[in-house]
Amino acid sequence: NPDHSLTGNANTNLHLAASLGHLSIVQLLISLGHESPTPALNDDHQTALMLASAAGHTEVVHFLAQHDPSCILRQDMRGRDAIMHASSSGHDTVVQILLTYVPGGAEAALARTDIEGNTALHYASGNGHLLVLRTLLAAGADPYRRNVWNWRARDYCATVRTEVYYDSLVPKEGENGNGAPSRSGSPEARKKGFG
Repeated sequence: NPDHSLTGNANTNLHLAASLGHLSIVQLLISLGHESPTPALNDDHQTALMLASAAGHTEVVHFLAQHDPSCILRQDMRGRDAIMHASSSGHDTVVQILLTYVPGGAEAALARTDIEGNTALHYASGNGHLLVLRTLLAAGADPYRRNVWNWRARDYCATVRTEVYYDSLVPKEGENGNGAPSRSGSPEARKKGFG
């Protein structure tokens, strides 16, 4: 039964149990068919998995991701999926679990954006979550992807520390993997310093 109080956001019993990390209640509700035939959504179109991901409840996330992996890619009304919620909140273990179970593979999931073109990497960077940055980049997140405002995840670094860490993981655009400027043009042009 959805909670329609002013602060309830129409969260179901499963939403509440998942957001509070009550695994045994989540398991019971699922066994009784709570998510059948489709996942329940609250007023923000969030699933129980999204709420558990944002709160960092690893056991609940693991159970829900195993139960219905397709739910990982569901998007709320702002276009955010469970991976983005976990990245925004800095829950690295949750991100790793979601990337393990996501249909289509981690790289494809990390290419997804919200309605403003932000990826999970934008959220991790903007909130200064260093471990999540490392996990997302190792899983294939595109560090040069720009959102609708033409900003990359690096442009959103929450702190100088985040920016320095980000730069240690990602070569600047136009540089090769060694951090040296990329070279183009003919070998003769490069010898003369024009390539």
